[in-house]
Amino acid sequence: MRIYNTLSRKKEDFVPINQGKIKMYCCGPTVYNYFHIGNARPFLFFDVVRRYFEYLGNEVIYVMNITDIDDKLIDQSLREKKSVQEISQKYIKAFYEDTKALCIKPAVFHPKATEYIGKMIKFIKELENKGFAYEKDGDVYFSVEEFKEYGKLSHRKIEDLKVGARVKANLNKKNPADFTLWKKAKAGEPEWGSPWGKGRPGWHTECVVMSQDLLGESFDIHGGGMDLQFPHHENEIAQAEALSGKPMVNYWMHNGFLNINGEKMSKSLDNFFITRDILKEYEPETIRFFFLSKHYRSPIDFNDGLMEESRNAMANFYNSLTNISFLDFWKDDIEYSPEILEFEKKFKDSMNDDFNTAKSIATLFELNKIIRNENKYSLKIRKQAAMMMTKLGRVLGFFENIDSLIKAETDHLSGDLINLLIEYRNDFKVDKNWKMADKIRNDLKKIGIELIDKKDEVVWKKIL
Repeated sequence: MRIYNTLSRKKEDFVPINQGKIKMYCCGPTVYNYFHIGNARPFLFFDVVRRYFEYLGNEVIYVMNITDIDDKLIDQSLREKKSVQEISQKYIKAFYEDTKALCIKPAVFHPKATEYIGKMIKFIKELENKGFAYEKDGDVYFSVEEFKEYGKLSHRKIEDLKVGARVKANLNKKNPADFTLWKKAKAGEPEWGSPWGKGRPGWHTECVVMSQDLLGESFDIHGGGMDLQFPHHENEIAQAEALSGKPMVNYWMHNGFLNINGEKMSKSLDNFFITRDILKEYEPETIRFFFLSKHYRSPIDFNDGLMEESRNAMANFYNSLTNISFLDFWKDDIEYSPEILEFEKKFKDSMNDDFNTAKSIATLFELNKIIRNENKYSLKIRKQAAMMMTKLGRVLGFFENIDSLIKAETDHLSGDLINLLIEYRNDFKVDKNWKMADKIRNDLKKIGIELIDKKDEVVWKKIL
């Protein structure tokens, strides 16, 4: 397996620290609101990374934090006139609901920042004792000049980090690029006691302490959106490696941006969509297909046209499974022929090449063609193709609720057939062929469908 490592800016052979056990961390939500569709991309993609490692037989210790104390939560608490704790509890619940709706498996650990305040204070004190941090008027800052490798992830130089959009002028800092480890509390804000006075930890410190507590000083993979490379992940590296002297993470993975109809998503452009609203319009698998149909490092454009294509693609898969009566045999153990096993190899080759889900989906389409081609392939091979398509699809998070979804597809198909029979009956009535019109009515009634003739239409309902 080869993974593109942001740290080296190239693909590298993946060698886990402990064979058979993968330790990975992904930056999770700041729970001040419902997460937006851009946030959904890393949550969903790293769910697939975790699924694939498990599919290969690895134990995966997957950690995704929850930031439940932050300036944004404080601002939201003022807007909603609720406590910060009430705000965090509300949106943590929503986060779990929405990720479940997207078929995203819960992480092994979802640590909350507020559960780690004591360990964060101890961590910051150690940085101060070793000369990497300093206190000024109740705030504690990390001195980037003391960590000689600062900038190695983002490839930025300290001297280039001028006071500007990302680094606000602060006369208390020795260097404009120094970042906050501990924030002095303002009136009315949540606060914790510390050696520097009452306050709360900075965001960059939260992730370091939680990840290292659960995964160790060094672990395999750290993921997140491309926008987190700097300053967040850069600052994580600086703190962690300043204390341990060891690489914090061996492979840094970052997904590309999401645009909306060709423009960057922003509230000012009124194209800011929360995932919860998108789920009202599109099925979870449609959303998953949309994101996974593009390589994770590439930008992707969210628009109705691409979403409809994704919906049609998933419908195509389910139509094939319905037509082959998949539910009649899908739980049976099937011995795959070499011809079908070759598709599993193609799938693995794609995923092993920096998680190329777009190519992996192409393999599902090839299997789908076999399922549908009853003229060229035997029923035995077509069944094997159906089993393989669902087996590999589940690695991508598809076909999770296959029983209910195929049943829904079957019910939809049955409805279409009933409506077609009603049209035939209407034609018979126009031709005054009452015998055939009555036969359709009576035969439908025998299988539990009653036709009701109204003035301008015929409706049907299920009967016991």
